[in-house]
Amino acid sequence: MTLSPIARIRRFNRAVTTETGVLDQSFLGRGRPLGAARVLNAIGPTGRAVSDIRAFLDLDTGLLSRLLRSLEDEGLASVTEDPADKRRRIAHLTPEGLREYAAYESLSDTRAQALLDRHPHPEALLAAMDLIASALGRDRIEIVESDPHSAPAIFCLESYYAELAARFAMGFDPAKAARLDSDDMRPPRGVFLVALSDGLPSGCVGLKGTDKGYAEIKRLWVAPSARGLGLAKRLMSKAESYAREMGITTLRLDTNSALPEAAGLYQRLGWSEIERFNDDPYPDLFFEKRV
Repeated sequence: MTLSPIARIRRFNRAVTTETGVLDQSFLGRGRPLGAARVLNAIGPTGRAVSDIRAFLDLDTGLLSRLLRSLEDEGLASVTEDPADKRRRIAHLTPEGLREYAAYESLSDTRAQALLDRHPHPEALLAAMDLIASALGRDRIEIVESDPHSAPAIFCLESYYAELAARFAMGFDPAKAARLDSDDMRPPRGVFLVALSDGLPSGCVGLKGTDKGYAEIKRLWVAPSARGLGLAKRLMSKAESYAREMGITTLRLDTNSALPEAAGLYQRLGWSEIERFNDDPYPDLFFEKRV
């Protein structure tokens, strides 16, 4: 018997609809449907512009207005003009709205933990969820400037180092690699970029400034769940844009032949292979590009 891909997708959709309570008139037992609860969550404890909520939730303007009005009628939210820009409206939670927000957070965490607890292979379940979330949200993955010592950046770098250690025959120890000063990946010398999928880090790349007449692309990494979505190309393009804005005209990078997909990407993006330009013990392929 061959299972139809369409049937499998529809089974998945039904399972998610049931598990997330999409059809419940009282989502998580708090007295309002999922739509209103999601808007309340999107406003968050610090407030948010109505236009940002609409973009984040991909909601029709009319539907968002009705959901915000329902929250206002319950005394959970208020919508006011932005004092700095009267064309913008800002939604804030009231004290009662903040209590509801906290209640939803607690109940959602408990429900998520229960799902993990009843699955025999929770890590496999999480990996599958990451893959699906990345695929469904590919057009909403944003690339932001981040400090190299921030939590999202550290997560990406540690994941990158762990993957190199697993894939290199000699392993990988960042302490033995070429020295990488974080200040070289902060403006005005460089930049560190992190890709965020609904707030969770899914990739990174660094632009490292040097005093040698060129800058370097460092630490390009994409989470396994987000591979094949064009994210590496987007990260590289963004890094090159920053380089041009900083007046950098030549970029260099290095990689290892154990990562053929990386070398293939650089060649497709117009990078040219050159001779070794550093004494880092790990790379054996070297590239350059004029920007």
